[in-house]
Amino acid sequence: MSLGVLAELRAGMSGLATPMRVYVAAGRFTEPEPDLPELAARIRTLLAVVTADEAWRRFLPGYTPPSVPAICASLEPVETYEAAAFLAQVAGVDLVWRSHRHLPAEAAERMSGRVVALLGPEASWWTNHDAECGAVHGLTPLFDSLLAGMQGEHFVLALQIADD
Repeated sequence: MSLGVLAELRAGMSGLATPMRVYVAAGRFTEPEPDLPELAARIRTLLAVVTADEAWRRFLPGYTPPSVPAICASLEPVETYEAAAFLAQVAGVDLVWRSHRHLPAEAAERMSGRVVALLGPEASWWTNHDAECGAVHGLTPLFDSLLAGMQGEHFVLALQIADD
């Protein structure tokens, strides 16, 4: 993939971000042949960004992001064909108040579809949701929902955080 694709990934993910609610990241791996631990390290970095955000700091006293092995253990695979809809939901629909939208549905779906297409059909996708039982493996003491995608060179992350 070219640098242009990385710029497009970053732009697409940036369009899915919402101040104080939906945090995103997109980048290029520096490790050769990255796998789940390298993706988990990027997730940990994004969690550190949330922790440093003044809006959430008071809700997270003493919190430090989980270790890379703990993050790996909390992740469940998502089928590629489900990734765009899942990403649009993480970015667009509030975790606590399901009737509230952070982004218009059409915009979230369009940007999510583009990001998933840019990573391609060989990408692997991960979430902290257990689809079998509906549980969420929380990465923070608050409500959170994560979708992370990667292919051999690039990654994207979307994390929504909420408190009731």
